[in-house]
Amino acid sequence: MKLNLNIQPLSSWINVKNEPLIISGPCSAETEDQLLSTAHLLAATGKVSVLRAGIWKPRTRPGEFEGIGSIGLEWLKKAKAETGLPTAVEVANAKHVEEALAAGVDILWIGARSTANPFTVQEIADALKGVDIPVLIKNPVNPDISLWIGALERINNAGITKLGAIHRGFSSYEKSSFRNEPMWELAIQLKTLCPELPIINDPSHICGNRELIPYISQKALDLDMQGLMIESHIDPSVAWTDAKQQVTPAALEELIAKLSLRDPESNNEAFADKLAELRKQIDKIDDVMLQKLSERMAIVEKIGQYKRDSKVTILQVNRWDEILKKGTAFAKALKLDLGFTEKFLELVHAESIRKQTAIMNEGKTEEEIVEAAAAKA
Repeated sequence: MKLNLNIQPLSSWINVKNEPLIISGPCSAETEDQLLSTAHLLAATGKVSVLRAGIWKPRTRPGEFEGIGSIGLEWLKKAKAETGLPTAVEVANAKHVEEALAAGVDILWIGARSTANPFTVQEIADALKGVDIPVLIKNPVNPDISLWIGALERINNAGITKLGAIHRGFSSYEKSSFRNEPMWELAIQLKTLCPELPIINDPSHICGNRELIPYISQKALDLDMQGLMIESHIDPSVAWTDAKQQVTPAALEELIAKLSLRDPESNNEAFADKLAELRKQIDKIDDVMLQKLSERMAIVEKIGQYKRDSKVTILQVNRWDEILKKGTAFAKALKLDLGFTEKFLELVHAESIRKQTAIMNEGKTEEEIVEAAAAKA
């Protein structure tokens, strides 16, 4: 199913000085001097197309710096006048929208916490009716693509056609090297559902530290994202918010210079022919894999019937442990990634459990049982 969004291409609503689109500036506008100094240095790189700054900062806990407030809009206005860079700010309610528009802000974005709340998104959408301004929407904090899509639809329904998404990663309880797990598959899913939707990557919030930003930036471009939003501060060591994930303008210039831009398609006939040949090989292997999975599930169903008739539990931990150990050992010998192998085996095992559960419950899946119980409640 494709998303039915009315969207103008990125090139029609913003002048990109260089590809990819680079949106940069401090996490927070702290002082007039800090913002103006950073803006001038970013403009001097010739690589930055949009100046960003946090004006209102929704913090996890009270007592932390929550943004300089409306006065920062005047500083942004001055920075735009002096550097020629269009400006972008985050808005979280109708008042923010009104003030940002009055100050001549060029691009608005909706943050991850706001995207997660349809009431907040609708309030912003209502404030934007009749306005022609680009709006970027960050993914919600949690990995819920429906919330992300819902926010895009609400803003689009308000008449905003200069619309884009920002991929900033997702919260996870699992220990990770990232501040927010990229979960690239969700961004790819959104791109598949709406190929014309511009997606900007936010490596600063994904990484949480400046060391990983080059890697994530390159990967985002390799996945055909249209731009990057990277936080930059004249002196990150004294930044009032998110000091570790900000880079200096000089470091940003160096980072961008090292990025490799690759075309999504090639006009080279020899390349196209070779790629088509290799893809045919993959298609054949995929067909065999799916056929074998189907055969495996047919055996799983027989096992489920046998367990049911013999009054044996579905889950047998020793057997699962055996599958996992054997599978990962074989994967290692085949030089397959162990993390990928474990996830694949877990998915197959989960589907086996689901099928056997249905057999134990007279053909009813767990979802059907839960829905029936909820209907009776």
